[in-house]
Amino acid sequence: MKYLCTVFFDEKKLTALSKRESDALTAESLAYNEVLQKKGRFIVAQALQPVRAASTVRIKRGKISVIDGPFAETKEQIGGFILIDAKDLKEAIRVASKIPIIRLGGVEVRPIQELSV
Repeated sequence: MKYLCTVFFDEKKLTALSKRESDALTAESLAYNEVLQKKGRFIVAQALQPVRAASTVRIKRGKISVIDGPFAETKEQIGGFILIDAKDLKEAIRVASKIPIIRLGGVEVRPIQELSV
């Protein structure tokens, strides 16, 4: 079954890292992706640009409304995702618990709902 692991953290904590710490975290993250790939669990992963680059789109009274920034004011923001294949939720949680950036925030694990037409 596929699970989306949505990574969230306080961007201030990430930007407070030294270049050496940031580079090490990136290298650790890429290495973990490779481990998952070798185990056949990795589908895709991407980091997101800072939340200031986000736009929130809504439809209000039939018209498009666009607001700069995230959908909600929070201390933590979505910073990336990893789509994995796991046999069950327990395994997906185990995989998510080892995502390196979890040390700066958390990871929401949610099963993918396959849609068919």
